[in-house]
Amino acid sequence: MRHRVFNEDGETELVFVMGWGNRWTHENVSWLIGKLTDAGYRVHAFELPTNIEDFKADWLEPVAEYVLDLEEYQLLAHSAGALVAQALDGADNHVYLSPWWGYNVDLPEQALDLVSRVPTTLPCIPVGEMGRDVLGEKATDHQISTMPRWISPAFVREIHYAQQDLLTIDHDAVVFCTLRDPVVDLRPIGKRVPAEHVVLYDGGHELFSSAMRERYVDLLLDSLQDGAEAIEDRSVVPSRTPAAPESAE
Repeated sequence: MRHRVFNEDGETELVFVMGWGNRWTHENVSWLIGKLTDAGYRVHAFELPTNIEDFKADWLEPVAEYVLDLEEYQLLAHSAGALVAQALDGADNHVYLSPWWGYNVDLPEQALDLVSRVPTTLPCIPVGEMGRDVLGEKATDHQISTMPRWISPAFVREIHYAQQDLLTIDHDAVVFCTLRDPVVDLRPIGKRVPAEHVVLYDGGHELFSSAMRERYVDLLLDSLQDGAEAIEDRSVVPSRTPAAPESAE
């Protein structure tokens, strides 16, 4: 697993576990990291391997061992990164972006079970097109062209097991997600996070690739700093940043 520290001189530690296929060289991931460093965070960014044989050994344990050396930190995780982050200890505040705590409901449980039983780690299952209609309007050509195209039955099995073994989510956690997400199942979010701690945005799977991202970035930063207190008065959310959406690149 690759990790990199951004803004060594930052005053506050922040662990950012990216989603499956995300790279810090992707323009929109870089945009988000830039917002975090501008806010004074020392960002410990983790890139997840896109193929795994064992969820704990390949994804969870490297991050869990790393954070043991951090006395205090804030936790930000996107998609598959949130599957790792929900099992980490020690964070003051937890913010999840489109957490992949369940496969999309279009994938039947029986199909997942059948695929999981195939005894191979070879990436031989196509994941489908991961374009702007899935990721968000601001997803760039570079990002789309470098997204993985295949996963293995072992990957499907390990993710499915991890989703079935979710821990209790911190009561102060904040989730940003969209009802139009074509990647994740929203039901595990609703079961684990109070509705008043969920911020809905209009766009694709990646908030940082949404045309509306500037409207939510201040609220995201506030949530990292203050936890759910930042959004408990939902009446103020729509008027926080009334600027028009960014134009798609």
